[in-house]
Amino acid sequence: QVQLVESGGGSVQTGGSLRLVCAGSGRTFRNYGMAWFRQAPGKEREFVAVSRGTGTKHYANSVKGRFSISRDNTKSILYLEMNSLKPEVTAVYYCAAGKPILSAIHDPRMWREWGQGTQVTVSW
Repeated sequence: QVQLVESGGGSVQTGGSLRLVCAGSGRTFRNYGMAWFRQAPGKEREFVAVSRGTGTKHYANSVKGRFSISRDNTKSILYLEMNSLKPEVTAVYYCAAGKPILSAIHDPRMWREWGQGTQVTVSW
């Protein structure tokens, strides 16, 4: 089991950048796939990016080229670097841990552990 705590959210203007941090606890952090999801008001939780236990990374089409996911297994930390931010990315961002198969990484039901979320707000 791994426990997750997100931080790094905030309010920025269009074009700005933020780096989200997800701190994990538990010695098994490195064994898990780690992902970022987001949820805007009135919308379903949606996949953003994943760093799988195999080392591969995948991104939602809407964030490719602007977001970058990385992890430091020695510190049990997951990052999400977000650049060229637009108002439409405003949401609560969650990190998740689990071991879904590749075809299921976009489905939040396949992820076992979740953090409490951190708010990201982008304004004009």
